[in-house]
Amino acid sequence: MTAQKQKLPHGITPYLFILPQLVIIAVFFFWPAAQAVHMSFMLEDPWGLASQFVGFENYALLFSDSSYGRSFIFTLVFSFLVSLISLALALLLAVKANSVLRAQKSYRVLLTWVYAVAPAVAGLGAYFIFNRQIGVLSQAFNDMGWAFNPETDPFDASFMLILVAVWKQVPVNFIFFLAGLQSIPKSLQEAAQIDCQSDSKRFFTITFPLLAPTSFFLLVINLTYAFFETFGLIDTLTQGRPAGATTTLVYKVYQDGFLGADLGSSSAQSVILMILVLVLTAIQFRFIERRVHY
Repeated sequence: MTAQKQKLPHGITPYLFILPQLVIIAVFFFWPAAQAVHMSFMLEDPWGLASQFVGFENYALLFSDSSYGRSFIFTLVFSFLVSLISLALALLLAVKANSVLRAQKSYRVLLTWVYAVAPAVAGLGAYFIFNRQIGVLSQAFNDMGWAFNPETDPFDASFMLILVAVWKQVPVNFIFFLAGLQSIPKSLQEAAQIDCQSDSKRFFTITFPLLAPTSFFLLVINLTYAFFETFGLIDTLTQGRPAGATTTLVYKVYQDGFLGADLGSSSAQSVILMILVLVLTAIQFRFIERRVHY
């Protein structure tokens, strides 16, 4: 006997509940995305008065532009380092905070308050901390023999940007990791302590695999953060300098589209960025999620 699906009768009411969300998605995502795809095939007048169809010329110019290639590589390296370092630091802090017996709430507040700071404000504060004339960290680096100069040295500027981006993202990861650690049953932890006396071995063989769903979720949102939400940090800290060495793909879209008034090229860049994010997300769900056990 074959099982038959049961369909419950319903009216239009369920669709009315999701209609506002569908309208918001259509207006603020699908329509702008469609407009970007359309404009990527056009040569737009800077004043928006005229346009000419040029096919794939905007894409061809991008792939032959060395500055766009540098931005592409920097975005991938920057996103990888920010995600890896922020996840590792947050996991370490969560494990330490979870083992604290007294004043747990105080530690949580101290480690999470940074999340309330806006990216632009964090970038502005970091600008004064790393300033060569009055910056505390800049002076400390110089005292250690490091001629720290983010205004002219690409490595120093990239290091500064990665450090601030990691500092800004660690609290979010810490919250989720701490919640994941506290959701592990006490009975399982006690049994693990009896079976394995080594703390490090017990963590990597029992605790960390149980955090796999949390880690996978954080990996997705950290890559999204590094790609898009670091715009405010870059705009207030480096503005892509020196010589475009700290320009991410998102910031280059802003530079070419809003500052350079090259709407066709910036639209083509946004389409490529959208495809890149979709490919990375698909790879994560296709290969990484297979190793995640819920």
